[in-house]
Amino acid sequence: MLELSALGLLQLQPLHGYRLKQQLELFMSSCISVNYGAIYPLLKRLEERGEISVIAEEAGEAGCPRKIYGITAKGRELWRQKMLEHPQESWVNSGSRFQIKFFFFGELEPAERMKLLEHRLRACYTRQDYIESLKSEYPLTDDYQFASGDRCKSVLASEIEWLTEQLAKERGAIAGVRDSPTFAESADSKGKSFQLTHSGER
Repeated sequence: MLELSALGLLQLQPLHGYRLKQQLELFMSSCISVNYGAIYPLLKRLEERGEISVIAEEAGEAGCPRKIYGITAKGRELWRQKMLEHPQESWVNSGSRFQIKFFFFGELEPAERMKLLEHRLRACYTRQDYIESLKSEYPLTDDYQFASGDRCKSVLASEIEWLTEQLAKERGAIAGVRDSPTFAESADSKGKSFQLTHSGER
């Protein structure tokens, strides 16, 4: 997930290692742990693989130059691949991965955003059914356990509601584009072009 996060942030703007760490802490700290011991080896590995490159250097506070990294075409391809994949992992990790992906939704196509939202929503419903199926097998025994169970169900229900709202927004945005005069004119123009081309082939 650190690789997904770093490539996503570098896609938004070039950064040196310190700035990258700051942004990771600001935006992703609830999903992943961030430390220098992981970031600099990651940057070196990505550079060696040609997925990022040094585009400039600037003086650091201690006098040592700081390398500013930018993402390459190969890096963008890898980032998109990681955005759209669904690796087998724990429920906790899958939730963190989705939150990181959602942060970068603005860099995806509408259809890609829809697929990711739908996949996460299905996963939440599956989780909800799984928890419900365990109630009789593992009964709760005190107020703290009941409170914890209620909190777990509440968080899951809240995510399902939020995902449903996000899907509705995406569908509404897509429908709005299709209903816009510009979209209609473009579709009509393409249709006429198609008709003229094929009528000339007869």
